[in-house]
Formats: sequence, structure tokens, C-alpha cells
Amino acid sequence: MDLEQLKYPIGQYTSPEIITNYDIVEWISILEQFPHKLEQLVTRLSYDQLETQYRPEGWTIRQVVHHIADSHHHSYTRFKWSLTEDKPLIKAYEEKEWAELFDAKSSPISLSLDYIKALHAKMVYLLRGLSKEQLELSYLHPEDGSVATVKENICKYAWHSSHHYAHIENLLKRESWL
Repeated sequence: MDLEQLKYPIGQYTSPEIITNYDIVEWISILEQFPHKLEQLVTRLSYDQLETQYRPEGWTIRQVVHHIADSHHHSYTRFKWSLTEDKPLIKAYEEKEWAELFDAKSSPISLSLDYIKALHAKMVYLLRGLSKEQLELSYLHPEDGSVATVKENICKYAWHSSHHYAHIENLLKRESWL
């Protein structure tokens, strides 16, 4: 498997030109199911397995799980900002540096798994209650000046969930740990 395939096992993120109601329902369903699927995938792993990088120069499984919690926390906040402010300029964060912090490299994954479960329950509840108008609200990203709508952010984080799930699942398959 080449490095690009290891980095992007489901392909790089792209937002579709047209987003349908069906797409939104599907993506919210992915967000709803993800915490349980992730927990089932990683809770039985040993300490050494959790310390295994999913690719050369990549994060360990432990770091990936903690990264998901951090990233999805930011996503939830971006939803809230978009829904309560006029095209807010969001705060970016240094995800690579966060993944190198002590907690991401050593704390039990149960902390992030429990957080992801609670966070996704809140997120899904919020997203299912949004109007068509609210789905069109947006935020501005400070690094590249891009504008993302709420519905595009739903797409992005459904992809992000599947992306990191595939990182871990593919490693487990390669190592015959499944």
C-alpha cells in the first residue's frame, strides 16, 4: 500500500457541489453511529497495539482516538458559532501539536471515547433539529479564507469520522488484529 493510500484510505475530503436532504440525513447517521463503531474497534486493543502508528510517521492509534475527540469538539463549536453569529471567523488549532501533548500520547482512550459518545449525541440532536435556512449558515476559516456552511461541515465531519476509522481498521487488518 502506498503512502497516499495510507494517508487517505477513503480519499481526500471534497465537498459535493450539490448537497441533498438525503446526503445530510446520511451524514448525520454516520455521526450518530460512529462513537459505537469506534469503541467496538479499539477497546479490546492492548497497550502495545494502541501505541502502533497507523502509517509510517503517522500517529498512534491512541493519538488518533484523542485527535478525533479534539477535532470533533472544534467542529461542534463551529456549528454553534455558525448558528449564533454572522459568518464568524473561527479559531483554527494546531492539530499536530495537540496530538503531541502528554494527554494525547498517554491518557486512556476511554476518556476520549466517553467524550466522543457524549459530544456526538449532542451534535446529532442539534443537527437533526436544524432548518433549511440554518443549514446554509456559514463560518470563515482563518487559514485559507474559505467559507463553509453548516451542511458542508456536517459532510466534512462525517468524512473525518470515516477517514480516521479507516486508518485504524486498515492497520488492524494489516496486522491481523481483527
